[in-house]
Amino acid sequence: MDCLNPDGRHSDEDWARRRGLSLGRQGLDGMSRISGWLTPEARAGLEAVWAKLAAPGMCNPEDEAAVVDGPVSPDAADRDSRSVGQRQHDGFNAALRAVLASGELGQHNGLPASIIVSTTLKELAAAAGRGLTGGGTLLPMSDVIRLARHAHHYLAVFDRGEAIGLYHAKRLATPGQRIVLYAKDRGCTRPGCDVAGYQCEVHHVAAWATSGRTDINQLTLACGPDHKLLEQGWRTRKTAHGDTEWLPPPHLDHGQPRINTYHHPEKLLRESADDDDEGHGAA
Repeated sequence: MDCLNPDGRHSDEDWARRRGLSLGRQGLDGMSRISGWLTPEARAGLEAVWAKLAAPGMCNPEDEAAVVDGPVSPDAADRDSRSVGQRQHDGFNAALRAVLASGELGQHNGLPASIIVSTTLKELAAAAGRGLTGGGTLLPMSDVIRLARHAHHYLAVFDRGEAIGLYHAKRLATPGQRIVLYAKDRGCTRPGCDVAGYQCEVHHVAAWATSGRTDINQLTLACGPDHKLLEQGWRTRKTAHGDTEWLPPPHLDHGQPRINTYHHPEKLLRESADDDDEGHGAA
């Protein structure tokens, strides 16, 4: 870049073209890699945040009560053994937590912008296992419990997969129903789609104009592009297991899968078990 632009002058168009952040897939250890390029303005903002929240002694998760505001005691700064990179990570995390708690982000798909986690009653009671966010991130139960202490997050708990009966005589799904759908569908239900729940819209499997009610058992998640397919001859229906089937128009029906298992790999095991049972019965 210096050879192409030796005087160091770059335009807003240069920065606009190169800017971008990328969040990598979650690793087996739960960690995720972030990479990208910041504009000068974004860098200046991050520097200001880190100057406060990444200072020695600030936002230290090893402290019984981490300091996130106010002065840091000399003792807290002295016992802070974190690297610069670790302090910057913890400061960044604290800034995200503060933004979510402030309510300044407004709403996203009918809910206040927040972390939505689903788990089971068994795992929560045992303080073991993992929770799943609306974005598809797996959280250890220690993180789930810590997040649940903050009123601005949502935790949906299920007991033995039992369906939760939520009904509302309005066209739009209630916030509670959206939370349940994040946990129940986890993402777009059209086969082959990997879009996570946070980026999806709520779809009425049975046309609302026909039923006149918004029943959680007749709602499902669909990403924007797939939701529009329902205006092009596609249909949806619920199975006996509560899964959503996507039925293509006749000229596009080539026997392809009708249920999306991408967000629910455990359903492949269920189908295999069902096939085994049928095989034993036939014998």
